[in-house]
Amino acid sequence: MFESLGFDTLTAPKAAVWFALALGLVFGALGQVTRFCFRRIIDGDDRRQAAGVWLTALAVAVLGTQGAVAQGWIAFDDHRFMAAGLPVLAIVPGGLMFGAGMILTRGCISRLTVLSGTGNLRAALVLMVFAVVAHATLKGVLAPLRTAIGSVTLDVTPTLPGPALVWAGLVALVALAFALRSGNRAGTLVLAGLLGALVPLGWAGTGFILFDEFDPIPLASLSFTAPTTEALFYTMASTAVEPGFGAGLVGGVLVGAALAALLRGEFHWASFESARQTGRYMTGAALMGMGGVLAGGCTVGAGLSGVPTLSIAAILAILSIGAGGWAMRGGLSAVSSAPAGSATRQAPQPAE
Repeated sequence: MFESLGFDTLTAPKAAVWFALALGLVFGALGQVTRFCFRRIIDGDDRRQAAGVWLTALAVAVLGTQGAVAQGWIAFDDHRFMAAGLPVLAIVPGGLMFGAGMILTRGCISRLTVLSGTGNLRAALVLMVFAVVAHATLKGVLAPLRTAIGSVTLDVTPTLPGPALVWAGLVALVALAFALRSGNRAGTLVLAGLLGALVPLGWAGTGFILFDEFDPIPLASLSFTAPTTEALFYTMASTAVEPGFGAGLVGGVLVGAALAALLRGEFHWASFESARQTGRYMTGAALMGMGGVLAGGCTVGAGLSGVPTLSIAAILAILSIGAGGWAMRGGLSAVSSAPAGSATRQAPQPAE
């Protein structure tokens, strides 16, 4: 479709960067206002409200994505989520690692990207360590390990069986039924729905509106694992490489979150309180970096954007992330409840 829009100098890859920047700006602002974060569902002080926000976004994302598929605008046949072999040995351990890491860092990577734009230096450092480890897992010293683990696959149907629109309706119905009883204000759920709408907008934008058979771009939507590594690489070598969708998305999220925080009076500097806390966050960042690559995405890439494709791999990844988070939360709770004289007693952690 892109070639019919009549642009003379703007190519589809360049348009994708601007498109991703716009998506990121909106996601960053809405993420800051709604405090959108999967980790809060497991380890937050307001778990029910957090689940309501996340599930509202998921309901809209599922309906919008499968609606776009039904219209013939997009197809996921060649997407990595639909690979013939299911790399269980990579997805499950990767998801567990990512889930454990997000508990240690007090935020999933999408939330930490938003917080980085609001002056949170803890989140910014986690984001950088995450990007380095993820890049090392994708293309660096950890890549051989990733390749070896990922080569062990199961031959299963890549998507949920049955009519896709029926599955989309069921997922949305269950999600919205819970969300409406989550205790959130109607305005918050509306904003969460707008955030979820960015997912099908991303898929349709890259797979239909910006589609150019002479200059193709990858089908993409909201995600933070590969885009964060792309943003890191572009930052370090911008004179040698062109920016892509991922760099535009991450940059937009940082700016959007910063603008929302400044307008709402929520921008403030925050840093680590101790060396021990720093070590905990760096450990979590490394776990999320490697785990996100092995699992095939984070809570947004595999969860909010992946589940709407009805991919078995994406569903398995988000379930594994949740299990890893619950396990780490239980472990930390056991440590924090140790007797006062125990050497393993943990100091209280900041909210985010």
